[in-house]
Amino acid sequence: MIKFLDLKAVNAAYAAEIEEALLRTARSGWYLRGEETRRFEEEYARYIGCRHAIGCGNGLDALRLILRAYLEMGLLHEGDEVIVPANTYIASILAITDNGLKPVFVEPNRDTLQIDDAQIEQAVTAHTRAVMIVHLYGRCAYTEHIGELCERYNLLLIEDNAQAHGCHYREKRTGSLGHAAGHSFYPGKNLGALGDAGCVTTDDDELAGVIRALGNYGSEEKYVFRYAGYNSRIDELQAAVLAVKLKHLDEDNRHRADIADMYYKGLANLLVRLPQHVDSACNVYHLFPVFCEERDRLQQYLREQGIETLIHYPIAPHRQECYREYAHLSLPVTEEIHRTELSLPIGPTMTLEEAQKVVNAINAFR
Repeated sequence: MIKFLDLKAVNAAYAAEIEEALLRTARSGWYLRGEETRRFEEEYARYIGCRHAIGCGNGLDALRLILRAYLEMGLLHEGDEVIVPANTYIASILAITDNGLKPVFVEPNRDTLQIDDAQIEQAVTAHTRAVMIVHLYGRCAYTEHIGELCERYNLLLIEDNAQAHGCHYREKRTGSLGHAAGHSFYPGKNLGALGDAGCVTTDDDELAGVIRALGNYGSEEKYVFRYAGYNSRIDELQAAVLAVKLKHLDEDNRHRADIADMYYKGLANLLVRLPQHVDSACNVYHLFPVFCEERDRLQQYLREQGIETLIHYPIAPHRQECYREYAHLSLPVTEEIHRTELSLPIGPTMTLEEAQKVVNAINAFR
């Protein structure tokens, strides 16, 4: 069986370093807000290219904390609109609605799979205060046009960088392109912890301070609470593991790019559509999505060939029961993507021989 992602093998590649980090932390007697967290936050901020990285419980909390901090700072107000891609994981939307804000869905470009920057301006209203771009599948969603629109309309630019650790836009990394970015370190991410973890990156000193307090129950000083906050903190064990894996992230991403290159060069079945090929610096291939009108039959066929695949994601956010107030929206490109998407195996421990087997199997699909 060719696994979609072999997490055991991914972590085994750095087992000695991870075990040493875990043992060191366990023996330290300090398990929250300690030296391991400080070290990882500093190293990750430097890697991304921001002044601040603030650890938190998970990627959803990272986005929630950003929006909540802007509310506390008076830059957002309840009922304000946030433009967001319609074809995203539901966490992007949850962070908006959990803060009493209104998501405004914009269709993606069918080829790039990222928010269509040509449609953003027509979605701007007098109530728009922010744009959230999502670097979905590991592909950079930022464009100069998006940056210009945010500047022209005085909009906050927030990045959902849950799937794109290490991705670039020119000389900068995603996570440093907007005013703030949320990152997820869910175990299956390119930079994955051994449980839930996340962080926020930003150059804004005030925002960083508010986020750090909000994630610590709203406290800047022990037992003194400026905000009605949350308990959302990265723990020392996860920070220690992430610091180990961060050292290997670029190497792991290069291997993912090698697998993707084989897919782009080898896949020739006209029943299967591939997304637009971009420079590997702009895509860290967290996922390799393909699109097929007979997606379910293709997935079953590949399973019979010993190839594991996943669907990201079968139901678009505006079609979910919890967001039934948006079910009337006409978003045909988004719905096509969610109806036809299939993610092929890709990861830092997958071999080129396994990738070739995937290519051969798909090309034989009829």
